[in-house]
Amino acid sequence: DYETSSKDYPVLYMHDGQNLFDAQTSFSGEWQVDESLNQLFDQGDYGIIVIGIENGGSSRIDEYSPWINPQYGGGQGDDYIDFIKNTLKPYVDENYRTLPAPEYTGIMGSSMGGLISMYGAVEHQEVFGKAGCLSTSFWFSDEVYTHVENTGREQAMKIFMLAGDLEVTSTINMVDDMNEMKETLIENGFGQEEVFTTHHSDGQHSEWYWAREFPAAYEWLFGGVVTSTDNLETDISLTIYPNPSQDYIYVKQERKESKLAKRIQLVDYNGQVIFTKKTTSNSTKINLKKIPNGLYVVKVWGTDRLLKAEKVFISK
Repeated sequence: DYETSSKDYPVLYMHDGQNLFDAQTSFSGEWQVDESLNQLFDQGDYGIIVIGIENGGSSRIDEYSPWINPQYGGGQGDDYIDFIKNTLKPYVDENYRTLPAPEYTGIMGSSMGGLISMYGAVEHQEVFGKAGCLSTSFWFSDEVYTHVENTGREQAMKIFMLAGDLEVTSTINMVDDMNEMKETLIENGFGQEEVFTTHHSDGQHSEWYWAREFPAAYEWLFGGVVTSTDNLETDISLTIYPNPSQDYIYVKQERKESKLAKRIQLVDYNGQVIFTKKTTSNSTKINLKKIPNGLYVVKVWGTDRLLKAEKVFISK
């Protein structure tokens, strides 16, 4: 709904861009990211901008690790993350309607892409508040554990990790490596509620597995992040009731002159503003008799910023 709304969006930066949206550009199958997000949007998800960053082909391993593996290479991961942080993200935030704060910014990938996602998120917690690390190649370098130990938790973070039970070789067990990383994160300040791990008996090191599990990863990381009251005014009490609603809904506030609500919007899940109503009183009654049943967002605006946003369900 980007072209038909005025919404600002979270942003997810994803690696191996060739494999995200189109089987024709992929080298090993696609994640079906666009199809999955469209389906979630139809089910009421707010929406997100995904930036797919193509890998450098033969330079992929070098790009996706800041540490060098004697057998496979690596070592340019810092340059790659600095490119995202210093060049790509500023360009995206300047040219698109984004929510640039860390709590709305994620980084995600699989295999070596999971490794660089973990590194980038922990190294730059002031930029990335969410990390998706799928079938991560933690085996590539033990430095990834040392990096977490040396850096620790600097601010709120959500980290999603998964691995398949079939991702096992004579020297690598990805589920065990994932569990070791979870322990390392918890031991170094990350909360139990900030780190999610899961594994699947049929999970393989393959695009079909990551495509299947992408919606769950996305929803755990971003579900409800925008339609909650994050980063809104905390010293003004606003109540929106009843919810679910039938013919009317009320917006009531404890009056604080400097932050008095000025207008109320009802927005549908396509991002379309159904109506805007000015308000100057402590309690505003909104007529819903002509509004179709469904899920909406009530937005309460002050003079220059959003004071509250809350999902409401209209059911007559």
